[in-house]
Amino acid sequence: MFPEKKEDPTDKPNSEKVFDLEYFFELSPDLICIAGYDGYFRKINPAVSKTLGYTNEELMSRPINSFVHPEDQGMTNNSRNNVRSGKHLINFENRYMTKNGETVWLSWTSIPIERDKTIFAIAKNISAKKKPAEKPLHTENHEQIASTSDKVWLQEFENLIRKNAGKSDLNIQNISDELAISERQLHRRIKSLLNLTPNAFIRQIRLQIAKEAIESGKYRTISEVAYASGFETPSYFRKLFKQINGYDINDML
Repeated sequence: MFPEKKEDPTDKPNSEKVFDLEYFFELSPDLICIAGYDGYFRKINPAVSKTLGYTNEELMSRPINSFVHPEDQGMTNNSRNNVRSGKHLINFENRYMTKNGETVWLSWTSIPIERDKTIFAIAKNISAKKKPAEKPLHTENHEQIASTSDKVWLQEFENLIRKNAGKSDLNIQNISDELAISERQLHRRIKSLLNLTPNAFIRQIRLQIAKEAIESGKYRTISEVAYASGFETPSYFRKLFKQINGYDINDML
């Protein structure tokens, strides 16, 4: 008689193996989340917090759209509504703002779970493919700036303008408060580094944002581009654009 062979649970066919999806959820380099129809995160994997720089508590206590780039909030809302209506979302690209003000490009695939009134979504960070088109303005036009600390400070200034790109009421006082510097110090520092007034530098940044908005293909009219880049009056925006760039913005639309 041969001894009875004991069954090894690991010898089960692949179809019967139980995979630890929670383990995959935690280790995946892609951003994985479950969001409620109310617009809040219900569950997120570590990659979400790592990419955006916020704690889990911060991410789950605020509406998801508050982390989305101001220029992309409208189309993100529309896409979310489409998913809630039962459509699958594939390779939807939008921008998020990290806690330190940087822009992150994400490509989303999302499906609705009607039973639970939730959305399951996976996103890939595609910033490396997108960022070359967003070269910092001060780096492009002011290579003579030698001090690393000055470059970092100018980048913080530009990030702040980009973060609030759609807000036409952003003013020097708001910016000074955010950067923990007096208005007089702000004027002096930008003047010494760029030989520009803060308002002139802000206009340059907004015009660069406008170019990027046009190149993204998301905006079709002068008014849309003007408002997305923080200009309150489309006619003024069009005049300034031509004055600075030497050609009419309609040539790009």
